[in-house]
Amino acid sequence: MSTVSGSKPSIGVLSRVGDRWSVLVVISLAEYGTLRFNELKRNLGISQRMLSLTLKELERDGLVNRTYHPTIPPKVEYNLTKMGQSFREPVSALGYWALENLSRIDAARETYDEASVN
Repeated sequence: MSTVSGSKPSIGVLSRVGDRWSVLVVISLAEYGTLRFNELKRNLGISQRMLSLTLKELERDGLVNRTYHPTIPPKVEYNLTKMGQSFREPVSALGYWALENLSRIDAARETYDEASVN
């Protein structure tokens, strides 16, 4: 990516896979393996609508498999595709970076907020 205008396709992908809920869904599926919709919802504290939208987009992007089991009641399970599994390492690195820098980020926010008030 040498220029911003030449990177529009990658910006679209990064905006999808870099959003809060997509990252958390990938982390949860990477950690726990195959999960049902309500298990993901419970693990993440996400609304039903937002989880549904996020899973559809991750499935569309090829990161998540959706498996429907025609039982009574119907059962739907989600797991990571091979590409989704390859996304685990960069997502984990981002998570570790966030944990390592959390106190510095909080301090920067406090400094900024104090300066904004004055």
